[in-house]
Amino acid sequence: MVSGRLHGIARYALELGRVLPSLAPDLAFEGLGPPGGLPDLGPLAPAFPVHPAPAGFLSPLEQPALAAVLRRLRPAVFHATSFSVPRLWRGPLVATLHDAAHLVRSAEFGQLTALYYRWVVQPTVQRARALLTVSEFARGELASRLGVPESRWSVVPPGVDARFRPPSAEERLQLRARLGLPARFLLAVGNPKPHKNIALLARIATRLPLPLVLLAGEGVERIFPRPTRVLSEVDEAHLPALYGSAEALLLPSRHEGFGLPALEAMATGTPVLAASAGALPEVTGGAAELLDPDDPEAWIAASKALVATPLLRSRWVSAGRERARAFTWERCARHTLAVYRSALA
Repeated sequence: MVSGRLHGIARYALELGRVLPSLAPDLAFEGLGPPGGLPDLGPLAPAFPVHPAPAGFLSPLEQPALAAVLRRLRPAVFHATSFSVPRLWRGPLVATLHDAAHLVRSAEFGQLTALYYRWVVQPTVQRARALLTVSEFARGELASRLGVPESRWSVVPPGVDARFRPPSAEERLQLRARLGLPARFLLAVGNPKPHKNIALLARIATRLPLPLVLLAGEGVERIFPRPTRVLSEVDEAHLPALYGSAEALLLPSRHEGFGLPALEAMATGTPVLAASAGALPEVTGGAAELLDPDDPEAWIAASKALVATPLLRSRWVSAGRERARAFTWERCARHTLAVYRSALA
């Protein structure tokens, strides 16, 4: 799933790949990547060999291709880091499912995805040696929707890399010049999928107190009025400065299994306005202002108050940085490694 702009699931796999080898020198790690190989990942490049998969993610040949390559590589344990799990391979399996959005919101994702969960995901996770997910919210939904007891799911939250820190004044200036950004702006990160709810921001963009900058991939600019600045791609090395240069991050998702952008923004000293939905209340832990994802007036009012009240913003900045410090990729990797060792026993 590592291709194009990195989403949360891809980042999860890459961060584990970056951290795990140094924590377990007695183990050898290898990975499976997209058929064309991995893109240039800079600081997130895995520290071990990555084999190109013979077929793409969710393609018609995905399952026989996964089985063939795993039979050839013969891993002592295979960690499926997303719901793309190997149905036809019977070896030792650890699987991470990040949410149940495809099941809870099946009308948005289509019948084919529902069938994939029924015929591939459900029977495969039932035989896995260990199951991971990223939040208590996700554990409850996955257990209910897949018929796998909550007791079988270990909650291992993702982390925030140390690169996500408040940028210097010079880094802010360089970023604004590089990307053509205004001196002050509000930031949103997402994609056009309905549960990400960026359509709410499109409706209120002209009434927000500052210009909106949207990191959301191609195509979404059609629904956003000017002066919204839409970024389809930002170099991985510049992402912390983008977060840290914003006056606030707006995250109106109706459904999130975790919500990593909230923590990454907090770590860079940017306050977060988040939806009171999904795992966002759990993840932000009282360090973000929570808003009804279907109340546009609440988002306008909260944005105006944050921009106009330095003391309020300062309190959210302090609370957010403290919250983000509780989540590290080393902690995530250590817990994951313990699961591997249990599966290998």
